[in-house]
Amino acid sequence: MAGALPSNTLARLASLAPTLSVGILTADLMALGADLARLDGTGVPLLHFDVMDGCFTPMMTLGPPLVKAVRTPLLKDVHLMIEEPLERLGDYVAAGADVVTVHAESCTHIHRVLQRLGTMENANDRARGLVRGVALNPGTPLEVLEPLLDEVDLVHLLAINPGWGGQKFLPATMGRIANARRLLERTGRRILLGVDGGITRDNIGTLAGTGVDLVVTGSAVFDGKAPAENARAMLAALRGG
Repeated sequence: MAGALPSNTLARLASLAPTLSVGILTADLMALGADLARLDGTGVPLLHFDVMDGCFTPMMTLGPPLVKAVRTPLLKDVHLMIEEPLERLGDYVAAGADVVTVHAESCTHIHRVLQRLGTMENANDRARGLVRGVALNPGTPLEVLEPLLDEVDLVHLLAINPGWGGQKFLPATMGRIANARRLLERTGRRILLGVDGGITRDNIGTLAGTGVDLVVTGSAVFDGKAPAENARAMLAALRGG
């Protein structure tokens, strides 16, 4: 069909970039269906699930049952902030993840984790494929990425330290974005670049034109007042509108 989006998840996200992934933790979990329905028609393609284990991060959040329970036409973007994720990957893929991001700092053998993820199929539709992501904390050098780039589709830069709410976007992230974009372009492959943390309606416009493909936000959209308006405004600002 003319104008149809690509069925492959990676190709679809590349065609929509730059775009938003909206975190569900700041939605009203007692009325989650209604809150998610407010994103209909906004252009947001992804729901972001922040998975914290109380070990890699000080906070505990959610697990595979909630990822599976959420009924949505949006793609499920699962960010694993957990220690030793290797044996837990299958649970999140089976729960319906379309994107799985693991932290380079989360275990000794992160390359093996990414390789294992590359053997798995999308439980929603095998033709969609899984997007494999690797995330870096603000204090982790970008050089850590170099031996991993053959095994990833997405590099995710955290602009705050994971596990604490209310943090401000770290200004040094802007330089890291520029350096990461150059690193990814040298691979000759289409690897997506994402940023997560401290991004609001007021500052998202600073990311326009930087080469960022995916921006994660939560409370800036689900503010209890106007999530649809917030999502549209942030998308427009990110795209330089």
